[in-house]
Amino acid sequence: MNSKDLGTGGAPWALASAAAGSADAVVAEKLSRLAAVLDELAAVDVSLVSDAALVEATVEAERLALRTAGAVTDRLIVEASDRDLPRALGFRDVRNFMGQGLHIGDPAARHRVIAATGSFTTICGDRLPPACPTLAGYVAEGRVAGTHVRAVLEVLEAIPGEVSAETKAAAEAQMAGYAVQFTPAEITNLGSRLLAHLDPDGTLTNPKDRKRRRRLWVNRQNAQLMSRLTADLDPIARARLDTVLDAWAKPGMNNPDDPESPVGPITTANAEQVAAAALRDERSPAQRNHDAFSALLGQVLESGMLGNTHRGLPIQVIVTTSLRELEEQAGIAQTTSGTLLPIGDVIEMAASTGASQYLAVFGDHTSIPLYLGRSKRIASLGQRLASFASPGGKMCSAPGCNQPASRVQMHHAAKDWADGGLTDIDQLVPACDVHNRRVGTKPGQFTTRMITEGPDTGRVAWRLNAKPGMPENPERINRIADVKADFRDYLAAEHTNNEAAAAARTTGTGIATDTAVTAIVPPPLVSNPPAGRVELTLVGAMPSGDTLRLSSRVDIGWNLPPLELDPEPPNDPDAPTGPAPPGGPNRIGGVDPPGGVDPPLSDAA
Repeated sequence: MNSKDLGTGGAPWALASAAAGSADAVVAEKLSRLAAVLDELAAVDVSLVSDAALVEATVEAERLALRTAGAVTDRLIVEASDRDLPRALGFRDVRNFMGQGLHIGDPAARHRVIAATGSFTTICGDRLPPACPTLAGYVAEGRVAGTHVRAVLEVLEAIPGEVSAETKAAAEAQMAGYAVQFTPAEITNLGSRLLAHLDPDGTLTNPKDRKRRRRLWVNRQNAQLMSRLTADLDPIARARLDTVLDAWAKPGMNNPDDPESPVGPITTANAEQVAAAALRDERSPAQRNHDAFSALLGQVLESGMLGNTHRGLPIQVIVTTSLRELEEQAGIAQTTSGTLLPIGDVIEMAASTGASQYLAVFGDHTSIPLYLGRSKRIASLGQRLASFASPGGKMCSAPGCNQPASRVQMHHAAKDWADGGLTDIDQLVPACDVHNRRVGTKPGQFTTRMITEGPDTGRVAWRLNAKPGMPENPERINRIADVKADFRDYLAAEHTNNEAAAAARTTGTGIATDTAVTAIVPPPLVSNPPAGRVELTLVGAMPSGDTLRLSSRVDIGWNLPPLELDPEPPNDPDAPTGPAPPGGPNRIGGVDPPGGVDPPLSDAA
């Protein structure tokens, strides 16, 4: 089997070559018939169907689609899980297999449905009933969609642990019935009424329930660069938050729109100044809470209480932008944590707190050594900043991972340190804790290599190792860094096509309907990186005109402390890079899976 076949639409060679009469042949024949029927149905001219029949056909087609997913695909995934096939293929777990191998859009949400409605087999060979049997029946019949199932599960998971098993079973049956009749929003509202009935005075909720439900999610930035916080705070956290807001969110305090507004807690402010600022304060309570939270975070950063460095980077707000954007005061900058900042906000922060500028120069310059060879294993501050300023350095280099630069380590991609690798900038790539620890030669681990030719020269390719005898997984590259350049090229191609069409209309030649229109050819994913060794030059002020010709990349860190590099690692080259958090059901090797910043919620863009 060609490595490109796996997960990329290649021919299912095992089914095609199945022996007649075998179970493989039966499955292959049924899937072939299903595909043929779908082709026939897709070819029907639905414009001739009557209104009543069209409505009924739409309802039935949707039910059959849900039934195919619930009764067929989900059952196949359960069987693959029972056989541990995802790990045999090198995937971390079933969800990783669903996302990468099956190309399921939201594998975590889909797996949650399968875990509640699937019938799994124990290691002793016993078939277990579904955790939610009534709901499982409706899923197999195609009567409920995944979103409805997850709404029901949200309610069932909120039932206190002290509630009896009989009561929980009755609640599951009742909520499953609601899933057939109501929308997800209505299911949530009905579930709230049910929870209030099960525990009207809150006496059944114990500390263990509260610990299980506590959470705080930072959702991704939306098109306006705003981020939503989603939290369930335990009583202690809520009490602390109330105390902080009472002191920091009073009218007139910490108002960014009022230069005369006192900053900090109200207990340290002048009473007359606060009263005057309160008269000018037109913010809502929610806006005051936001501004108080932002001001508090600013003081925490400026106080130095977080320490000096973390993962080789100063614990400060570090952004990367260009001289042109700074001069024009327009554009978007990016921080090491992945946050996007309008240039106006960058300039305002720099003006109010002070800034240190770094100029990353790509060429043969040696102000800061970036080629350490075997003298050090841990990347230096200069190497970390140079990596962040380079294409692809804003996040983990593993394909599909979006962990930002502030949460990564520097991985020896060409050759592991234990195997004689060098701590040189052209052999180092960012890798998050999960992916960096999974690099190795065993099945389920990753093999990495630096690409030395072609349009991806200088990038790192990751390959997931499969067990011997299993199909080889393809090499993959993290393409997130290419989106901006790709869009620019696609936009230019679209503009060229539009100009050609307009010219054809002007000349009267037109474009025949049976003539192939010029296609938008996908541009190369990345351009060739600059030749030569990559070095970093530090300057104490904005770069001069002479320096501009070397590079237009500027990295700014506010209130930068004295450079203090992380201590050398233990002598053991295989020693872990840091203590892993306690293990849990969703952790691999004691480390949370990547992409854990955002919750599986609808507002996690």
